[in-house]
Amino acid sequence: MAAPDIPLKNNRFGQTARRDRWWASPLGVFLGFGLFLVYANWAAFQNEHYTHGPYISPFYSPELFGSSPHALFGPKPNWYPSFLPFSPAFFILWIPGLFRFTCYYYRGAYYKAFWADPPACAVGEPRKSYLGEKSLPLVAQNFHRYFLRLSYPVWGFLVWDVWKALWFEDGFGIGLGTLILAVNVTLIGGYVFGCHAFRHLSGGTFDQFSLHPARTKLYDCVSCLNSNHKKWAWASLFSVGFSDIYVRLCSMGVWADWRIL
Repeated sequence: MAAPDIPLKNNRFGQTARRDRWWASPLGVFLGFGLFLVYANWAAFQNEHYTHGPYISPFYSPELFGSSPHALFGPKPNWYPSFLPFSPAFFILWIPGLFRFTCYYYRGAYYKAFWADPPACAVGEPRKSYLGEKSLPLVAQNFHRYFLRLSYPVWGFLVWDVWKALWFEDGFGIGLGTLILAVNVTLIGGYVFGCHAFRHLSGGTFDQFSLHPARTKLYDCVSCLNSNHKKWAWASLFSVGFSDIYVRLCSMGVWADWRIL
């Protein structure tokens, strides 16, 4: 049965009895998430300066088709439409992008920051009814569990990128870029494997945990990560952007990678 529209109290937008700085959190999310979206889209369209030696930007990994030595299946395919801009990032970036867009934490964050739905608890919003997630595009939030599954192999390739980042032209080594990519894959792992949907998969379907001791331990571990899901989400968002910036500036010759070993 279709859910009825729920009328809201007719407050003016922003009207509230709160005296705290309720606007600080949504404003911070708007600026932080907004800047990341602008940069990520700009970086994806560049189609250059995304590799440096053994390093590859996480925005472009795995590179399915491209002009760098990291490309798995060679250069731009002939079947790719000539009238469209080409970038290896287009083949892969939509997976982590939609995973974050449908994330339970990010939903609450950008609903407040971008749509003022509502801007904060007990604060007037710019609409007269609540429609929920019962129609497009918001009904697509239910696909979060599937984007989670697609994110596993993407994360696996990022782990492989860290391994490749240990091998330079003169052999084994560790550079500052190696450490940056390693920190990035660790933070993304904490975010992906602390996901609410993964917590459900790991043990949320059981009525009696005592009958599944191994899964219970996994559930407890995921729950530990999940308790800091917000922190993992923001830390990994910052690290993936900074990793791209580091590789890009090394490739452009703006700064040189520091070899530690």
